[in-house]
Amino acid sequence: MSIPFLRQLLRGLTRAPGFVLAVVCTLALSIGANTAVFSMVNALLLRPLTYPQPERLAGIELMSNLGAADASKSIDGETWELIRDGVPQADAAISSLGGPANITNIRTPQGVQSVYAVRVSAGFFQVLGELPVMGRSFTADEDREGGPQAVIISHPLWRTAFQSDAHVIGRQILVKGEPFTVVGVLGPRFFVPTAAGIYTPLRPSRSGEGEGTNYSLMARLRPGATWPQANAALARLRPHMLNLELKSGEQRTLRFIPLQEHFSASERDPALALLLATGLILLIACANLASLTLVRLRRRSYELATRLALGANHARLLGEAWRESALLAILGGMAGVATAVALLRALVALLPEDAVPFGGVALDHRVLFFTLAISLATSLLFGMIPAFAIFRMDPAAVLGQRTVAGGRHSRARQFLIAGEVALTVVLLAGSGLLIRSLIHLETLPPGFDPNGVLTAKASLDQASYRDPAHFTTLLRESVAAMERVPGVTKAAVGLSLPYERALNGGVMVKDGKQAGQQVGTGEVYVTPAYFDALGIRLRDGRAFTDADTAASEPVAIVDESFARQILHDPHPIGRRLLLDKQTVRIVGITDDVQRTPGLDNTGPISTERTLYIPYTQLSPDFLTLIHTWFQPSWIIRSNHLNSQTPEAMQQALSSVDPNLPFSSFHAMNDLLATALAQQRIEVALLTSLTALALLLAALGVFALVSSVVTDRRREFGIRLALGSSLTDSMALAIRAGVLPSTAGLVCGLALSAIALRAMRGALFGVSSADPSVLATTAAVLLLLAALASLLPALRIARIQPAEILRSE
Repeated sequence: MSIPFLRQLLRGLTRAPGFVLAVVCTLALSIGANTAVFSMVNALLLRPLTYPQPERLAGIELMSNLGAADASKSIDGETWELIRDGVPQADAAISSLGGPANITNIRTPQGVQSVYAVRVSAGFFQVLGELPVMGRSFTADEDREGGPQAVIISHPLWRTAFQSDAHVIGRQILVKGEPFTVVGVLGPRFFVPTAAGIYTPLRPSRSGEGEGTNYSLMARLRPGATWPQANAALARLRPHMLNLELKSGEQRTLRFIPLQEHFSASERDPALALLLATGLILLIACANLASLTLVRLRRRSYELATRLALGANHARLLGEAWRESALLAILGGMAGVATAVALLRALVALLPEDAVPFGGVALDHRVLFFTLAISLATSLLFGMIPAFAIFRMDPAAVLGQRTVAGGRHSRARQFLIAGEVALTVVLLAGSGLLIRSLIHLETLPPGFDPNGVLTAKASLDQASYRDPAHFTTLLRESVAAMERVPGVTKAAVGLSLPYERALNGGVMVKDGKQAGQQVGTGEVYVTPAYFDALGIRLRDGRAFTDADTAASEPVAIVDESFARQILHDPHPIGRRLLLDKQTVRIVGITDDVQRTPGLDNTGPISTERTLYIPYTQLSPDFLTLIHTWFQPSWIIRSNHLNSQTPEAMQQALSSVDPNLPFSSFHAMNDLLATALAQQRIEVALLTSLTALALLLAALGVFALVSSVVTDRRREFGIRLALGSSLTDSMALAIRAGVLPSTAGLVCGLALSAIALRAMRGALFGVSSADPSVLATTAAVLLLLAALASLLPALRIARIQPAEILRSE
């Protein structure tokens, strides 16, 4: 494009500043939204991991002949040993679920800190290709039962808790109350799926905690080997876990999958759905821009017809139209990048920390290439329809006409408006369904009273608290100390809280028609005031008391779901269960509370059968097991919660154990927000995109009716002069916007019936064809179309019929 021709294009565009502003703003919003979302998708699914040779890294996936796959499936100790010894093509390592751990003998004012700890097998860092920058990784001797206690610390923890001590290697610290020797410090850019402060040897076995399960595997392909060879060796292994809980006719196999795909398995579908939604926004914007370009072309029709009459050919005018569209698309793309930066910051701020892609999100070369591609594609899309109009232009007809009704152009714009309204309906109905689903979840009866309740978590995964006597003393004395805090009416401790997942356990029914039945249940140990502190109603029987001790009869309390689903008995007081090799008697039944499901995939929160047991009747092995995975919560109900309350709770706990810090504090409503975080994010993102689509659709209808009013100004003036009412003339103009919008609404509802079926897995308490949502969608669209049509139609009232007649 030559400089003089570029100047000519710019001069032409400056004569239509409103058109240029509308086009550039529309492009900036639509391209910016697509670029921001693509940046997230790129960081999640496309950008190579920062490890050396990331294409040689893999996770493991459980495949089924019934079509299901689980990329997050953990493996057990037997499977780990078979893979380690039976797949010579790859070096493998495993890690286990992490959790907070208390470390002492560090350089902080308190001398103690709660950090996130992950256990990994020897060779873990070698498989990733990221060795410690100071010291070394774990040895095989450290990764065996009874081996030396070693710890590797993260770079941020080295800077804060050890004040960047260059001589930290070899230093001893207390981890979970036991001495560990620091053998390595990781680099500042090291990351894993769950960033941790410390890493300790895993020491995997077939009978370790959790019965040797919950191991996550990563593998690195050895030189000269291929993934098909590794998968073939993997397929020959038949670990016991492949036969667990098989459906009729089901067969399972294991296979390696790229590590990036393994990491992003849970985010893949939501990310692609969001990218599809922004793609619909781009299509709506293109339809809008094509409509605006048609209006501009219509207003330049006399100019273009004159140039054709004076000898210019259609190809030249078409080339100018393409260049103008391309120039506007480039300007819009540049504005879109700036918009994307702002939107991306807002998007990252909206996501929970653990949902942000590894390595952050940035506008790298892939993203910029994507932006350039959609900018050029946009110029083609919104420049195509006007180009066809230029080829059909007849100079004699244009120059000879005395009125400007714009029939063909108006019909083309109406089709475009109908198309963008149809796409908007899909987005609006989808966001409406998600909103209804979120409202349903947020208004489920909680089963307790969250007002005035503050909770705090602390890790008891320590050597001293594996002794039941020390454990019960801590809970009894800390609860008593918290009850002395001014304003506190009740204090208690529980293994888990409402809106959280309970420990997955199992019991056997010992009497009644269900005798001998083995069932899964949530298990929660509690102190006596747990139900009063949370306001959970006791429906029958009694609560636990101080008389329920290790020397007394083992007892339990069940919730209504347990009584109904397992015992089929609304009054189960006195029934007996076998729990942890001892018989327990049911002494009470409580209301159900909302929890994060751990037994059934019934949604983000639901009522789930739960068994409550006294904290005084736990075995040492059970204490060690549950505190490996769970942090108990201290609970207070207070009349005067304020900013000093957390400090008062910590002081009360420290009065019993000065080396036991709380890792976090939560109000009960915060736990609900955490449980529904994914649903809130989905609603926020899709609602924002829907608002943008509605804005674009409204602008499209406004521009259509505005052009009709302008093009038919003479006609409306003559109608008014001949006695037609202002209302009739305005209705004629409004009809030009409402009719194509109604047609688009009908098409959009039909399209929604098909498209929204894919959302069924994300909906709870609402159908994908919910009539109230569809009715609301139709009402909102029609109201918006009517309003967008009315505003330009009001200009008809300013038409002076006398001036129109004089001009004739």
